[in-house]
Amino acid sequence: MPELPEVETTRRGLEPLVRGATIGSVVVRNRAMRQPVPRDLARILTGRRIDALERRGKYLLFRAGDGTLIVHLGMSGRLWVVTPGTAPATHDHFDLALDNGHVVRLRDPRRFGLVLWQRGDPLAHKLLRAIGPEPFSNAFNAEWLYRETRSRSGAIKNAIMDSHLVAGVGNIYASEALFRAGINPKLPARRLGPARCVALVETVRATLADAIAAGGSSLRDYVNSKGEAGYFQNNFSVYDRAGKPCLTCGTTIRSLVLGQRSTFYCPRCQAR
Repeated sequence: MPELPEVETTRRGLEPLVRGATIGSVVVRNRAMRQPVPRDLARILTGRRIDALERRGKYLLFRAGDGTLIVHLGMSGRLWVVTPGTAPATHDHFDLALDNGHVVRLRDPRRFGLVLWQRGDPLAHKLLRAIGPEPFSNAFNAEWLYRETRSRSGAIKNAIMDSHLVAGVGNIYASEALFRAGINPKLPARRLGPARCVALVETVRATLADAIAAGGSSLRDYVNSKGEAGYFQNNFSVYDRAGKPCLTCGTTIRSLVLGQRSTFYCPRCQAR
């Protein structure tokens, strides 16, 4: 599913095209998303000016006056710009037509995404209010990570994928960050000492930053707001490389399942 780098790449591509534009019309072709699209969304949005496009975790926030359009890409969604009159495909469920000639379109084959409206503070929405600190913020630091993992007996990989601990770190980037930090993904989170907390905070940030710079990872459906694929998958050290030699030491990369997600690691570089 699109993780923080893919969502942030999408935001950066869309933001200069939508900020300051007025919503001319809204098309909802299918309300049956993970939560139903509000019936009166077209009435609410039409005529509003988009003041800003922000991101919180894996959510995109189109701020528009006294409310915010909240969009989540789900498991396989993409949000990109098409020209007016472009015929929709089967899974194109939502269009936001702007007065500057751009149409923002959501495609979501699995319909696990979200298109919601929140009046007032969007961070008060039940889906956003419990999200932990952003990984690039000062609030996500080694002291926070150490304190918040003391009572966690589960694997450290599952911990850093928990959005209550840190926002937006999904399966791909958890595996890659743990490899960079030399931490075994199976390690109980409460056994992570202060020094390794410092290392993991640094590698989470560095991995996400590198992925954003590469336009994210395109493994299946993801493309950015221009319809272009990302290329960070070309730089994977361990993710989806089971049975291949480690690029650092040559040891065969292994895989296992943690928290119902495939996990990849080097048993030598990540022995501890």
